[in-house]
Amino acid sequence: MRIDSTEIHSDSVFFIAEAGSNHNGDLEYAKGLVSAAAEAGADAVKFQNFVPEELLSGSTEEIENLRELALSREEMETLQKHVQSLDISLLSTPFDQTSATLLDELGLPAIKIGSGDLNNYPLLEHVAAFDRPMIVSTGMATIEEIETAEKRIRAVNPEIDLAFLHCVSAYPTDIEDLNLRMIADIDAHVEGAVGFSDHSLATETTGLAIAMGATIVEKHFTLSRRLSVPDAEVSLEPDELSRAVEIARNAARAKGDSDKRPIDAELDNQREFRKSVHATTEIAANSPISKEDISLLRPADGLPPEMLDSVVGKEATVSLSAGDPIKRKNLNIE
Repeated sequence: MRIDSTEIHSDSVFFIAEAGSNHNGDLEYAKGLVSAAAEAGADAVKFQNFVPEELLSGSTEEIENLRELALSREEMETLQKHVQSLDISLLSTPFDQTSATLLDELGLPAIKIGSGDLNNYPLLEHVAAFDRPMIVSTGMATIEEIETAEKRIRAVNPEIDLAFLHCVSAYPTDIEDLNLRMIADIDAHVEGAVGFSDHSLATETTGLAIAMGATIVEKHFTLSRRLSVPDAEVSLEPDELSRAVEIARNAARAKGDSDKRPIDAELDNQREFRKSVHATTEIAANSPISKEDISLLRPADGLPPEMLDSVVGKEATVSLSAGDPIKRKNLNIE
């Protein structure tokens, strides 16, 4: 899976800083969120796009309140220009087909579907037809619903780059409710990338998710939780976001490949830390060696531990002092 110039694979992490609607309808504040996400080291900053009338069946007052948070085409274009000066990608979640079409027309490198629309098959199929990478959150869903969503998406676009993110739709999510083992379970049931959309306020969860197999991680953030913004209670502040990104990057680097073998640094340490067969007392030349004459001691300059028993009863070809390593050339071995 590739988003912009970033290739997402098992040894990497794609970190999404979720700004959501924390801009409160203020474009300059939204630009500040983009800058903060880039400074924190995130790969992408993500917003939300919606047409209030296509999202909410509510009162006129509720719809108008929601309209204050909506980002227009012109505002999205301004944010696109802003990210061009920073090393970060711009993503968004559409909550309706009109907004999804806007994101496609703007040429966003991937489209994220929120948990609430996992079973909104018309929207899933509409976005799948764009032939852009899709990332789908899975909060509130069962494995069967996730599998159905994938089938509906791939029926439209069988070769689409698709990722599903484990998510718990509780705001904020308590640590004991995160159920990070679900990342591997989702991975076993879908094709493509898997990840984690986190609504907890913890930072170490990003690393734990990577260890569980996530290659995409998403965390909400704000410039300050003291501000009255929609997702303040589940959002990290910039320094916390930086730490979460760092933890995720370190976890991806530390994960390794499951091939158990000594690395070069370990090979350099083998002589010092491992033990070998040594004389524990003086041993005369041509005399047989008893069990009491030898022991396993550092450094590993003599015969390896697995040969300890085979040394017993052999004759020494030279005189040995206590502490001398016993080597094959020191023994009368036919």
